[in-house]
Amino acid sequence: MTRNNLWIIALMLVFLACSKDDNPLEESEPIETEGYNMLLIGNSFFRPYAEKFDVMAVDAGFENHTSTTVFRGGENGRPINFWNDSTSAEHQQIKSVLDAGNIKYFGMTFGHDSINRIEGHRAWIDYALQNNPDVTIFISLSPFDFPNGDPNGTRPNWNTFAIENGFNSIQEFYDYYINEIIHNEIVDELRIEFPSTNIFTIPTGLATFELAQMNIDGLLLDDIDMFGARETSIFTDPKGHQGDIVRVTGGLIWLNSIYHVDLNTNTYETGFNTDLHEIAKQITDNHDSNYKQ
Repeated sequence: MTRNNLWIIALMLVFLACSKDDNPLEESEPIETEGYNMLLIGNSFFRPYAEKFDVMAVDAGFENHTSTTVFRGGENGRPINFWNDSTSAEHQQIKSVLDAGNIKYFGMTFGHDSINRIEGHRAWIDYALQNNPDVTIFISLSPFDFPNGDPNGTRPNWNTFAIENGFNSIQEFYDYYINEIIHNEIVDELRIEFPSTNIFTIPTGLATFELAQMNIDGLLLDDIDMFGARETSIFTDPKGHQGDIVRVTGGLIWLNSIYHVDLNTNTYETGFNTDLHEIAKQITDNHDSNYKQ
């Protein structure tokens, strides 16, 4: 090889090295921080997570994150009840927000009144698409209520409830409930009716079951009661409404499920010694990928 050839090769190597160094950011994707406009409707097993999520989204740096939240207690917060109560202020508010357009995410709770499990969600999705053709739909999955049984009804405690239905634990029963009922008989049916719409689920209820079991097993790093004050308990009442440790964990599940925030690096201060980020991460990691966003 001649000296001239060696000199040309050397110049090419220098040029390539400089080109790479001059553009160090080309190999990495920019971090998306633009927030979305959302409509969130539900009940008391939905509202606490929506509220935590709003705070966490802003804390995580998502600009222009906004949400309109419409809540009613108990069965009144189910999609079908919001839909059927057509003269209510809440029904009119939901329609008004959807009529204005520009809704990126429309989140609802689970629940139905009849054997037609999808009628409420179907009605609202159909209405939303009229002025929000690119809207994404999610359903937040609530836990079973009455962990110690319904004192005024026939619902037994969780353990008995699971055994009576042929399962070894409430977690096993809930896993069946999510996959065979909600996913197969509701989400899959909605996807058939709305094939161009992204519909996914958020496994919010698993925060309740996981933290309750960890408390039973003595694995929490905080002094937490099973029932009591919201600040220091898993449940605040016999119905099974959520204490703060559950609300925060559920909010983190939403944060990852909607905005794909890496819970390993997220710095939101939970106020608890227990690693709620890791618990939420395990829950979202284990959620069926076919029903993630």
